[in-house]
Amino acid sequence: MAVVAVYSVKGGVGKTTMAANLAWCAAAISKRETLLWDLDASGGAGFLLGVDARKKRSADSIFSLETDPAKLIRKTGVPRLDLLPADESIRALDAQLLGIGKKKRVAKLTAALSKRYDRIIFDCPPVLNELSAQVVRAADLVIVPIPPSPLSARAFEMVVEEVQSHGAGHPPILPVLSMLDMRRSLHKAAREANAKWPAIPQSSAIEQCAVRQMPVGAFAPASPGAQAFKKLWTAIERKLAAK
Repeated sequence: MAVVAVYSVKGGVGKTTMAANLAWCAAAISKRETLLWDLDASGGAGFLLGVDARKKRSADSIFSLETDPAKLIRKTGVPRLDLLPADESIRALDAQLLGIGKKKRVAKLTAALSKRYDRIIFDCPPVLNELSAQVVRAADLVIVPIPPSPLSARAFEMVVEEVQSHGAGHPPILPVLSMLDMRRSLHKAAREANAKWPAIPQSSAIEQCAVRQMPVGAFAPASPGAQAFKKLWTAIERKLAAK
């Protein structure tokens, strides 16, 4: 089992779209039992998979010491892909984690879920707090989407500092240029400066994910966006195999 966190401290970088599409790749292409764990209070990951968490909302917190997270998992329309949706408690999660005094609560929960899943993908909230620290402790790999902009580059530096603050045993970081439009000079320069980074293009097909409520590989598998996510997932699997 491996845990992949898709994380940025900046919103609007394509994080949730990336998490949902990578989870689809894990299940549909790699044929792995996959769990997409939505840690963002907006609940966007579930929406992109066509799962309306509000129809079956639980008052239980996933992070409660008394709750079995497996009971809160929802099936999606994709074989081998399940969703652990965001719940209302996530809005006060940082205080809750500090209150129960468990520094590795997320890691413990993922270890328990590893009996059912080969891959767990975190869609992380854009924050620096106790939750982000616990995600880093639980992750085997941290994916950071970075649109070509100075603010996004600064956000990436903050993520690197956060991950590296956990010492020599911290998970590796894989930066990914996201929403890349090679017609724009700034984007072209960013691509040239980071030629070895994976890249996800700005794509109308990817934008349709939110309209269709499904990953791009499910409805436009030959599109540049779907092929880019497939290539990124292959790179992730290779990185995990090398650990």
